[in-house]
Amino acid sequence: MRALSIGECMAEMAPTDASQDYRLGFAGDTYNTAWYLARSAPNVQVSYLTVVGDDAISAQMTAFMRDSGIDDGSIRISSDKTIGLYMISLDNGERSFSYWRDQSAARSLADDADHLHKAMAVVDVIYFSGITLAILSNDGRSTLINALKEARAMGKKIVFDPNLRPKLWASMGAMWDAIMEGAVVSDIVLPSFEDEAQWFDDKTPQATARRYLNAGADTVIVKNGSGSVVFVKDGTWGEIFVEPVADLVDTTAAGDSFNAGFLTGYANGSTIKDSVAFACKLARAVVQQRGALVPIELDGLALDEKT
Repeated sequence: MRALSIGECMAEMAPTDASQDYRLGFAGDTYNTAWYLARSAPNVQVSYLTVVGDDAISAQMTAFMRDSGIDDGSIRISSDKTIGLYMISLDNGERSFSYWRDQSAARSLADDADHLHKAMAVVDVIYFSGITLAILSNDGRSTLINALKEARAMGKKIVFDPNLRPKLWASMGAMWDAIMEGAVVSDIVLPSFEDEAQWFDDKTPQATARRYLNAGADTVIVKNGSGSVVFVKDGTWGEIFVEPVADLVDTTAAGDSFNAGFLTGYANGSTIKDSVAFACKLARAVVQQRGALVPIELDGLALDEKT
């Protein structure tokens, strides 16, 4: 399987165990998923589509991608911009973020429609998020949505994490409209119930799933923190119990790694139940370590048998 992840990878300043000390890394929601997918599914060819600058830190980031086994052939370079930056703050394992991304080159990732079409034409699965949509201009967002619609019509599998971040949007109405536009062109939607309940007023995970099914998805997996994961595929519903994490360290990339775990199962032809169960195992391993991108021991995260 060939997978293309679309979005923004940023310079990350993550706290270390030492007071006031931070470690430079590179991360971003769709990139985190690509990174974990490349590790948990070595049979999948993973590529990333974004725009970076032509400066030293942009070059350092793309080198990091290549070293991580991610193809950077779909990345464009902007001569007058650079990459965004964010800083993580932690409070009992829960994270908050400060961002510096107004001049991020990734905001122009959908400015070249021809480039989008060419990148999408050579892959099987295309993954994007609500943050991908949020950083774009109105025209860029329309260009990306149209390219995804055409790719889906060509038989590409479109996977979408709504990843609701109201601070990135001009208004709540703009976010609601764009998220549902993204859902309309998607086959698989991977929302988080806590966000959907807060910003779409969903009363239950099942209500979240139904809303995305009504938009046109055939598969919806609703992440729910420490609660059970609710999923539906082709009208068949299920639920996976999530084992509590006693030693929670950092929830950064919990949902991103979950998405990668699900896509690993999908790539291996596993049932949706087994794919969700593996996704839970992977996310559980990630939140017990500090940072967005952490080492994982695949020997202890065996995926169940294929169908």
